[in-house]
Amino acid sequence: AALLARPGHLGIMRHAIAPGGGDPPGFRLGDCATQRNLGPEGRAQATRLGETLRQAGIARARILTSQWCRCRDTAALLGLGAPEDLPALNSFFADRAEGPAQTAALRAWIAAAPLAEPTLLVTHQVNITALTGIFPASGELLVLRRDLTVLARILVPG
Repeated sequence: AALLARPGHLGIMRHAIAPGGGDPPGFRLGDCATQRNLGPEGRAQATRLGETLRQAGIARARILTSQWCRCRDTAALLGLGAPEDLPALNSFFADRAEGPAQTAALRAWIAAAPLAEPTLLVTHQVNITALTGIFPASGELLVLRRDLTVLARILVPG
């Protein structure tokens, strides 16, 4: 986890445990009541990951998140800073045709990001798999270099 403090490094994580899969029909961004959300186990998992990062010396971070409520809530519960929306982190699970363009946009963002301070991206499994080839567990954090080399995988229990 301390690798996150190095310039040119970042973390990308799958949102914490949210029971079920996908989203209900007719879900809407900005309306958490229509989405699949974190359960108590996921809320506790996100809080524990934040504690783990603080114990590793990461007291604050730039946090960017998908606009889905389960990602925004995960980002907030880390307790490392105010989350900012980054639409390139939004899920394309329901429309896989969007995947290549969205992954290219995320790669471009990472290539241009300053990465001078600890930076964490909170997103979805499909986004992480498209970017890294890894199928992360819920709440799993991957530590990457800017070139997307995976240096560490961190998973705290739910």
